[in-house]
Amino acid sequence: MALPSLLAGLLVTLSIICIWQGLRSIRPSTNILEKLEKLPDTQQLLEEVEIQLSFFERIVKPALQGLVNAAGRLAPKRNMERLRHDLAAAGNPHGLSATDVLGLKVLAALAASVLTLLLLRSASDVKTRVLGLALIPLGFYLPNLWLSRRISARKTEIVRALPDALDMLTVCVDAGLGFDAALLKLGEKWQNALAMEFTRMVAEMRVGVTRREALRNLVARCDVPDLSNFVAVLLQADELGLSIAKILHVQSQQLRMRRRQRAEQLARQAPIKMLFPLVLLIFPAMFAVIFGPAIPTFIEMFTNINQ
Repeated sequence: MALPSLLAGLLVTLSIICIWQGLRSIRPSTNILEKLEKLPDTQQLLEEVEIQLSFFERIVKPALQGLVNAAGRLAPKRNMERLRHDLAAAGNPHGLSATDVLGLKVLAALAASVLTLLLLRSASDVKTRVLGLALIPLGFYLPNLWLSRRISARKTEIVRALPDALDMLTVCVDAGLGFDAALLKLGEKWQNALAMEFTRMVAEMRVGVTRREALRNLVARCDVPDLSNFVAVLLQADELGLSIAKILHVQSQQLRMRRRQRAEQLARQAPIKMLFPLVLLIFPAMFAVIFGPAIPTFIEMFTNINQ
């Protein structure tokens, strides 16, 4: 009787929240209406805009956002800073903030808790109960696993695109463009994580951030060793007054060499990685195909010997 009561309580609570949000959105605000009256007639009224939105965007999403913000205030500050850093390294997927990810973790943990209650209610053996209890921490850390995969994929994309990007920057600088204009041209031509980061760096410099600070922000967001080394060389060249074109030539050659060495390393690792699928999957199937037709003959032969 505890589980139906719990589900009924959750449904009643969600119903009250939805009704309250719906009644709150229906009541017009005097200040908003006064501001709308001053706008031109071509502007749509607030009620018309809200009617065009879906039920989830008008009622469910604000209620969930309020719960997520309340949970974010209770989280430790160090964990929130780490989560913001991970989101920046992942490229801020889907425009999620740290509080949004924390809310996803809480919702995943709640869903895992409900599933655990169902398993514990219907399970009779110990293994199923242990599995149900293990779902709660798994649900809480599942968004962390997704975020880690996004960070790893984005770093790999940046590492693969960096040598070609430096080649294109070298061509642009040799053609007479400045370094900032070359970065902007690269962002216009390409659509990958590195190009977007370069475009963001140029946008920061346009609003008043110095080049040194913008480069450091780029390193902090991406957290890629090859890019960090390239930025360190650029900063040192800027201090010493060296030519950026020569720096780009040298760095592009070094990064192409590193890419070739990385490809050779992966090629040497391929036989070891292929060993486990061969032994566990391919060899048993080959033995079954080769020795399978001979098994009835061996059985018949041993049967005749015993007789």
